[in-house]
Amino acid sequence: MGTDTGFEIVHAVLSAEPISVEQAIAAVESDTAGAVVSFSGVVRNHDGGKQVSRLSYSAHPTAHQVMADVVARLVAEHSVPAEDGATGGSPEDAAGGAQEEQQPVRIWAAHRIGMLEIGDPALVCAVSAAHRGQAFAVCAELVDRIKAQVPIWKEQFFADGSVEWVGAGE
Repeated sequence: MGTDTGFEIVHAVLSAEPISVEQAIAAVESDTAGAVVSFSGVVRNHDGGKQVSRLSYSAHPTAHQVMADVVARLVAEHSVPAEDGATGGSPEDAAGGAQEEQQPVRIWAAHRIGMLEIGDPALVCAVSAAHRGQAFAVCAELVDRIKAQVPIWKEQFFADGSVEWVGAGE
């Protein structure tokens, strides 16, 4: 899904199927991108001093739409031109002139739902841009917003047989 804002949302979904940073990077790479920044949040084997065996992510019925809305809001906020007519980029972006304005920032984001094992990617994001500063900034903000705003809960299964919900009631 493209936009005329200088951003292209390539993918923004919740997925019951495996996701990978490799598929995210491949989806956003282009000949015009001088930077591709990615994030892969993986299931770790410990939390709070306890050994984790596996976990499961559950999503609220509105979570799919919330995910799309979170990404769309991020794009809208980053697409607002500065008062001087620049697109909010770095000085190196402004120096590129009109040609740089045609280079889209491409975004790919997916969060898993369902049962995951240790080492499985749970949240994967990738952003490509003409310059690294914008790619890093958009990717970091994307990850933070997804984790803070999309209603997804984590059920952790510990090696000692106990279970803990994370995110429920927050």
